[in-house]
Amino acid sequence: MSMVHEIEKWGDTHHPKALDIIRIALGVFLLIKGLTFMDNTAYLKNLIENQDVVHISSGLLMALVYYVTFAHLVGGILIVLGTLTRFACIIQIPIVLAAAFLTGIFQEPINTMVWPSITALVLLALFTIIGSGPLSLDRYLSSWDDM
Repeated sequence: MSMVHEIEKWGDTHHPKALDIIRIALGVFLLIKGLTFMDNTAYLKNLIENQDVVHISSGLLMALVYYVTFAHLVGGILIVLGTLTRFACIIQIPIVLAAAFLTGIFQEPINTMVWPSITALVLLALFTIIGSGPLSLDRYLSSWDDM
């Protein structure tokens, strides 16, 4: 059995229901961030433009704005429902990792706005490993397969 299947199996067997509440809250947080970015794309565009790490062309900038917005909206919904959770988390990790760097993880003193990004990043990594859990659409649909 491959290592990915072993991690999946371990995550499915070691998942308390209380973590599902946290998974749902994380999904709602990401969904709200996606709605906020959709409502105010200028803010996200400014945030990406004003970073000093990489020069980004205007075409790539708009593609990133739409990618981040779409990924947060769809990923947030998938995480809330508990379907394709690992996939949704993997899609979110690069975005949230970049957000942690852009909001000032290396600034002195650390920017207080970085903590939600770090928390979301840790939770995304956790749910990438342990999956959706017992209170999820995946589990509900798999119970229909058993009938």
